[in-house]
Amino acid sequence: MTASIQRLTMASLMLTAMMAGQWAWAEAKLPDAADARKPAAVQTLAQGQNIVITDLDVQADAQRIPPDVRPLILARSQNVGQIASDLYVFRNMAKMAQQLGMERDPRVAAALQVARDRVLANAWMDALDEKNMPSLEAAEKQARSIYQAQPDRFKVGEEVRARHILISGKDAEARAKAEQVLAQLKSGADFATLAREVSADKGSAARGGDLGFFGRDRMAPEFEKAAFALQKPGDLSTVVETQFGQHIIQLEARRPAGIKPFEEVREGMVKEIRSIAAKDVRSATAEQLRADVKVDNAAVEAFASKNEPKP
Repeated sequence: MTASIQRLTMASLMLTAMMAGQWAWAEAKLPDAADARKPAAVQTLAQGQNIVITDLDVQADAQRIPPDVRPLILARSQNVGQIASDLYVFRNMAKMAQQLGMERDPRVAAALQVARDRVLANAWMDALDEKNMPSLEAAEKQARSIYQAQPDRFKVGEEVRARHILISGKDAEARAKAEQVLAQLKSGADFATLAREVSADKGSAARGGDLGFFGRDRMAPEFEKAAFALQKPGDLSTVVETQFGQHIIQLEARRPAGIKPFEEVREGMVKEIRSIAAKDVRSATAEQLRADVKVDNAAVEAFASKNEPKP
């Protein structure tokens, strides 16, 4: 989705829909025993001294890695091997700590309990999400309804779709290499093939340099000016220098200002609708549980005062 669509306040869209009575949740459906997942088949990744590290161990440890980069890290065998090796060392240390009875230390026992509670609570909330999150079909229907009812929210300016090849560097050598690539393209070389082979932008290179549609104020100014100056599909730019290096741009298509096609916003809207539904149920359920808690304010104040920074 383009930045203009990403900047939409989806929570506002959802609130509008709910106020219209198009979407409501009576009360949360809580997980039950049937929602407990069946034991998964496990694969041993590392072992030694009666300690076994499995793929499930690595998956569990990987939850500390930010979700946006987690798949990339777990897709590299070197990373997986390192994680498995580290877990083996930690488990070995934990085994020795148990032999010394360290888990009986009240502070260690409390930390273990909190960690266990957090893992179980997250598993329970995942099951809560599955029980209450709207299906893909229901969420898409809701997204289409919002799209049709509020078309102005999806207005976009003129856009172009382009491919590019990036040569890193701003020196004469990088410029010469970019000029050489441009000469190959002018001689009939396939742009997508060359992008896969030589472009330093690995994300778009895997797609043959395709950047998809983008509007103004999305790219570096020099890049934007060159891309929007191209007129016909297949047109090539000269070598364009930006902060990232040297670019060659090929125009794929132009699209006039108008309403973003539903197919281009559908995936993001569906994801947001389901996410908001899950967050709403989690929040409501947590508040119901929180209603029973009795906080000892005097004890809390005493604890806080003990932890005040000393001058």
